[in-house]
Amino acid sequence: MVATPIGNLADVTLRALHVLDLVDVIACEDTRHTQGMLRAYGIDRPGARLLAVHQHNEAEAAQAVVARLAQGERIAYVSDAGTPGVSDPGARLAAAVRGAGHRVLPLPGASSVVTLVQAAGLVADGGDERSAFVFAGFLPSKAGERDAAVAELARESRSVVLLEAPHRIEALARALGVLGERRITVGRELTKQFEEIATVAAGALADWFAAGRDRTRGEFALVLHPVAVAADDGAEAERVLRLLLAELPLKTAVKLAAEISGAPRNALYDTALRIRGEAESAD
Repeated sequence: MVATPIGNLADVTLRALHVLDLVDVIACEDTRHTQGMLRAYGIDRPGARLLAVHQHNEAEAAQAVVARLAQGERIAYVSDAGTPGVSDPGARLAAAVRGAGHRVLPLPGASSVVTLVQAAGLVADGGDERSAFVFAGFLPSKAGERDAAVAELARESRSVVLLEAPHRIEALARALGVLGERRITVGRELTKQFEEIATVAAGALADWFAAGRDRTRGEFALVLHPVAVAADDGAEAERVLRLLLAELPLKTAVKLAAEISGAPRNALYDTALRIRGEAESAD
């Protein structure tokens, strides 16, 4: 399973190039796209050595891959861009190969999800860093189902990463507007020549897209920032923390309490030390 660049061809890994040049067959989402990518790297791969495995034939094509592996062939799989199996074909293929008793070897590389997360600065109000995030991928295309999904996001206190295509990005922006002042970082054409990254309030996202003629072009990743922690949640957060400390190590209790309550982890850590100190003094 070979990750390939999401835009800038220079982001390929040396290991990926070595494997793509070494294997007997390259299974890929689009044979024409992959052939062009290989030629850009100086890899000459005949069309007969490319096998189409995409969302419409993945289950059937996976069995063809398993049969080739049983014959001793070495096979690499690439999606059109980024890491296979992450909102791209590849998951069913990996499951079928593992189910047949063969090894699935992941080659890490470019991912639009992690690329945007590292640029978003996921810090909640109050300065607490929130490293945890949920990957939601593409929301439903139908308006009613999409609105229901956004309503679920409103109840998620952690950061959420979304992906979207250009022909649906404006509809998604309008749907996310109900989240009001919650911040969203949008990444357009990540790693490409016209890359654009901006953070705006959810309620202003549709206007942000409308303000630039080219802003709805390209592929998109979006990060919904964590929910701000209300000042009066401290008592509830400490209650949760005390319950967890009774059963778990300090660091684990703090981590879980932060995820459950949404309270800043640094503040909870200080509280945990105080609680432990009080318990030791009582002994």
